[in-house]
Amino acid sequence: MTTLVVSLGLVLVYLAFAAPTYLSVARVWETEKLQVPGGAAFTGDLANYYGTQIELLRSSTMRQLALMRLQSSRTNTIPLGDDNKPLNVKLQVAQTPKSTVFAIQAACSNPEFAQAFLNALTVEYVEYKKNIRKLVSGDTLASISDQVLRLEKDLKGDQDALIAFQRTNNLTILQQEGTIAGGYLARLKTQLSDLKLESQVMKASVLEQDWAASGKTNESVLLADLLRNPNMTAPASPDHQSALREVELLKIEREKLSRFLRPKHPKVVKLDAGIDRAQKLVDIFHNQSKEQLAAASDTLKLKIEGVESAIKEWEPKAVAANALIAEAERLKANINRSQVLYDRLVGLLQNVDISRNIDQETLAILDPASPAIRSYRMETLILGLAAGLGLVIGLGIVLLMDLGDDRFTSSREVSEKFAGTILGQIPEAIPSTQDGSLALLEHEDTRHAFAESYRNLRSALAFLRVEGDRPRIVLITSALPDEGKSTVAVNLARSLAFGGSRVLLVDGDLRKGRLHEMLDLSPAPGLAELLQSPSDPDRVLQTNCLPNLAFIARGDAIGNPGDAFFGPQLGEVLALWRQGFDYVLIDSSPVFAADDATTLAPKVDGTLFVVRSRSSRASEVRQALELLGQRQVKVLGLVYNRADSSALSSKCYKGEKYVQFGANVL
Repeated sequence: MTTLVVSLGLVLVYLAFAAPTYLSVARVWETEKLQVPGGAAFTGDLANYYGTQIELLRSSTMRQLALMRLQSSRTNTIPLGDDNKPLNVKLQVAQTPKSTVFAIQAACSNPEFAQAFLNALTVEYVEYKKNIRKLVSGDTLASISDQVLRLEKDLKGDQDALIAFQRTNNLTILQQEGTIAGGYLARLKTQLSDLKLESQVMKASVLEQDWAASGKTNESVLLADLLRNPNMTAPASPDHQSALREVELLKIEREKLSRFLRPKHPKVVKLDAGIDRAQKLVDIFHNQSKEQLAAASDTLKLKIEGVESAIKEWEPKAVAANALIAEAERLKANINRSQVLYDRLVGLLQNVDISRNIDQETLAILDPASPAIRSYRMETLILGLAAGLGLVIGLGIVLLMDLGDDRFTSSREVSEKFAGTILGQIPEAIPSTQDGSLALLEHEDTRHAFAESYRNLRSALAFLRVEGDRPRIVLITSALPDEGKSTVAVNLARSLAFGGSRVLLVDGDLRKGRLHEMLDLSPAPGLAELLQSPSDPDRVLQTNCLPNLAFIARGDAIGNPGDAFFGPQLGEVLALWRQGFDYVLIDSSPVFAADDATTLAPKVDGTLFVVRSRSSRASEVRQALELLGQRQVKVLGLVYNRADSSALSSKCYKGEKYVQFGANVL
């Protein structure tokens, strides 16, 4: 709340001295566009068109143009600000949803200047768009004109080249010569191919005759060879073939007779003579055929050389004719390509020229600037932001304080952060004495929840599950002062006494103990005197408080109480107390107040550690328990003092109606 008030106060002071704001509104829209057939049209980035127009309206260029228009008109004096510059006019441009209308809002501390500036801005904006389009169309026209001149020059050059070529070459004659040369050259190549094939056939015949001369006279073998190689031919002479066949037949006949007759047999000798005669005849035929084939081969070779010579002579002629024809076709293609580009650019030039002379700007002023009116939107916005900022800062401070505040607010937090058992929860009671302190527990106490919490603590201590004997001498302490350990000690002692146990309450805080004030008893003699002279322990006992309850005050202050607890007298005193009482409750000083509690705690049966709600910090309690653990202190459990009476854990003590009902029955 404080941060909210401070922030709002500062903003109100600022607004009291701030200049007022006046708003003037004008509207610009995009009118209908006349589409000229055959004319060039302006295009842009349609996806970002409106965003571009908005940024253009808010640009410094448009501001300068608007100020220059106001200065040149001399109808309005431009007011100056504290920096001796024209007053700043804040512009906001927005597009009306689902339309082509722009709403322009000018905010300024001078209402007349806001309206005049906005009017000048809208006029300059429309003029600026027109000038930009004229500039763009002029640049485009000049660029296209340059391209037309260049293409016209290229076209004329291509035409001159074709004319010069035609002067030295007759295209018709070249085409005829090329056709004739090509046809004749094709025939020569066909003839050459045929001659080469004939030559290969002749070589095959020579090879066949060589085979026959080498002894391959079997007709079946010759036929098989011809089938494997189709280029081979059979012997050219029928007599030659007949002689070969006769040799083969004689050899077959001799082979049959040699199976039954000896080589010197007359029939075998006669067949050998016949084979020799036939073989000689075959050789004669072979030599004659070979000479004929050689002569024919030479003749064929001469024909092939003649055809190849003719081909070499006619090939350059055909190539030259075709090259000239191709050159002519290339010159014609260049002329056609240049002509197409030239015609296209000339048409485009005419379109751009037509569009340039026609005003295509579609932006127009829909509504001029309205008279400026006072606006409180900025003040409202600033106040809202200040309020929000104040709340955020305040909540942030509270959050930081809450994060940094580790004080306990419930017994659940104690259980979550510490493994020790919570033996009891003492609810917060209303002070009932004249000095504002809490009245001590009575036997018939009307504070039901308060009384039942101590009875519960009494039962927890009596039936505590521990190893060995039940703890009888119990030290009650806390981390820091003002956490209610003394009140817990007194009321727990009274509750035990009400239950019939013999109880001794000892004020172990030899520095600032005040249990005698709470019980309205004498402060001395007490524990200090007993530790100095333990021979007569009964002289320090005060039994005029309650039945079954004895009390030992702190006694007169001594120089260093820690030394007294460290001496051997304490052991003797504890032994006497253990024999004479059921319970001995010792209220000691806080752990961090002095070393008294950490010196005394290891010598007793157990320690109750008091934690106060919304006062004890987790870090301090942890350090205190760790310190007790280092001294080998047996912590019986924690007592959560001043617990919220509305907490769930303390609802079991809200049985006033039940108690009243039981009393009535009794």
